[in-house]
Amino acid sequence: MVPVGYIITLAAVIGGFMMSGGNPAKLFVLSEYVVIIGALIGYVVGGAPVPLIKLLVSKIISAMKGSPFKKQMYLDIISMLYELLMVAREQGVVGIEEHVVNPEASSIFTKYPSFLHDHHAVAFMQDAMRPIIDGKVKGDQMKAALEDELNRIHHHIGQPPQLLSKAGDALPAIGIVAAVLGIIITMSHLGGDKQEIGAHVSSALTGTLLGIFAAYSFVQPLCIAIELANEDEMAYYEVMSGMIVAYATGSPPIMAAEAGRKSIPSDRKPTSEELETMLKELGRK
Repeated sequence: MVPVGYIITLAAVIGGFMMSGGNPAKLFVLSEYVVIIGALIGYVVGGAPVPLIKLLVSKIISAMKGSPFKKQMYLDIISMLYELLMVAREQGVVGIEEHVVNPEASSIFTKYPSFLHDHHAVAFMQDAMRPIIDGKVKGDQMKAALEDELNRIHHHIGQPPQLLSKAGDALPAIGIVAAVLGIIITMSHLGGDKQEIGAHVSSALTGTLLGIFAAYSFVQPLCIAIELANEDEMAYYEVMSGMIVAYATGSPPIMAAEAGRKSIPSDRKPTSEELETMLKELGRK
């Protein structure tokens, strides 16, 4: 919904400006855009390492498309882990080792491409299941270990919106810089035509407008969208964690699935009856 919000914002601001008799062409002063956008990019590049910048770009693209974590994606991860845990229950942990070690060739995981294409989620599942396969940890130890890993992931994916928010906070000041540059140019034309001086002042004020407008109407909504998408992503990991911990502490696969269901966001969470019906259908296939 981010692009829709941008369109509404632009339509309201430019439309109101035109209703007051303004010429929208006056708002597009290329030099002001170069100063502000260039300084914003420089702020981000100068303040963050390359991996964080790459993560920020990917988060922006994802936010513009909309969160991929729809209801079906949560149901798929529960179904996938349920199938895996059923194999473990019937064949022992030896039966799931080949699936965990080589997920791309797994007859279970290949049925769920949304999971298989997310290499971070695959790595999380592998790291969580290996101790169970090796028999090295107990259930309570598994819970503590996965909680630590979830905290690490939360910190990692929380860095891009923090960086973008700080860059957005700097935009009004960058807009003032652009305006001051425009005033400097204006001062050198004080002896000229009044219309020319007015045009230079107008261009300078456009820089201030652009800095404030971009900060609060573009950057901040984008930060919120990324943060909300991050919450959905964390819920996805928490579903996996809840199911794996429940199984490690002795719960049967159906109860592990119920533990995972509780971590799904409320607006996409199926009822216990819906989950049970889905898993029964899965068992008949």
